[in-house]
Amino acid sequence: MTDSRPALAKGDEYIVVYAGGPSDGQSERRISTDGTWDDSLTVLASESGAESMINYDATNWREVGGTYFVTYVYDPRDSEALEDPEDRE
Repeated sequence: MTDSRPALAKGDEYIVVYAGGPSDGQSERRISTDGTWDDSLTVLASESGAESMINYDATNWREVGGTYFVTYVYDPRDSEALEDPEDRE
């Protein structure tokens, strides 16, 4: 990701957009606690009672109407394996 990040104020909101993995296409609002956004996020994915920790890495950002949208891409190497639905009992 580029080093030319904008400066956010503590408490500013930004939008996380997930790309790939089980959260693909989902978004959420987050609050900046230190004037920037996280370089990576870990989310809990749950399917039929089986939970996995899924990692996403920030790859790019854009500003639209004064709101920052940060794209986080699925990182399968640092994520727990997801159970294949066909392997379930």
